Amino acid sequence: MMRYILVGIFALMAVAVGLMTFQWYRGAQTAAAFGAPFELVDHNGDPITEAAFKGSPTAVFFGFTHCPDVCPTTLFEMEGWLDTLGTEGDELEAYFVSVDPERDTPEVMKGYIGNFSDRITGITGDPEAVMEMVKAFRIFARKVELEGGDYTMDHTASVMLLDSQGDFFGTISYEENAETAVTKLRRLIREG
Repeated sequence: MMRYILVGIFALMAVAVGLMTFQWYRGAQTAAAFGAPFELVDHNGDPITEAAFKGSPTAVFFGFTHCPDVCPTTLFEMEGWLDTLGTEGDELEAYFVSVDPERDTPEVMKGYIGNFSDRITGITGDPEAVMEMVKAFRIFARKVELEGGDYTMDHTASVMLLDSQGDFFGTISYEENAETAVTKLRRLIREG
């Protein structure tokens, strides 16, 4: 009788390990599907593709130029992180992707980003192509109508960190402690 109980326990353990392995494998396959090819323009009007996110560790923030607080705060903080990193951060690329391409033309993006940094590259383009990119990077963004016919955008407020292969590496939360953010960026530069 004891033998059958032990065999039953081992059989259940084998099934459990098999299920856990399957779940891990399925999760690994899903993680690999982060991002997608895109063809947009930078803030100088030059073509830019997903290749820009490969070859160097990358910090990407999705926002818009009419944003009242989150976007200017985050861009100001990003520039502070880059300053703190100094030459250590030379291999780190930084991007600001518009979730409001209808208003954020390359010229608008260039002027806006110029108020914060010369090391952050703006990305915009055809609204449909931008929204495809936003979805592929699992960013939340939606238009919110305001009184008087104007609108604002709700969007993810985290900075996405990508390794040199363009794969997801982590995030820096909105208004995260500057020391913690710089530590994450140093780790990205070292390991990514």
